[in-house]
Amino acid sequence: YGSKVPLKQLGSISVPEANQIVIQVWDANAVSAVEKALMENLNLTPQRQGNLIRVNLPPLTEERRKELVKLLHKMAEEARVRIRNIRREAKELIEDMEGVSEDEIKRALDRLQKLTDKYIEEINQLTEAKEKEILGA
Repeated sequence: YGSKVPLKQLGSISVPEANQIVIQVWDANAVSAVEKALMENLNLTPQRQGNLIRVNLPPLTEERRKELVKLLHKMAEEARVRIRNIRREAKELIEDMEGVSEDEIKRALDRLQKLTDKYIEEINQLTEAKEKEILGA
């Protein structure tokens, strides 16, 4: 209904073969949205049979691996942007606090920056590890 929902909340997922995923969507109204998301976000070609969606996974050619790495980097950047937006909102809330000393505000902002840096670094490490896994390095 316009909002993002984890796939496992919309249906059951099974893997009948190594190169195939089958999704049994519980709500008939959500089938089109699931199908569209698979096509747009993962560059896959789902086959619809009523409330059942079959996805044949393409072989991992060098070209497909590069596509997956490109998608990985896009998703990582989106995650970094979300973290920075949260930091910006938290910073505004901290700076607007009344009855708090400048030292306390400074400490809170420093802590906020350290948390931001920590999670950005975690995204970078996970991205690097997943890229190596995808490329088989």
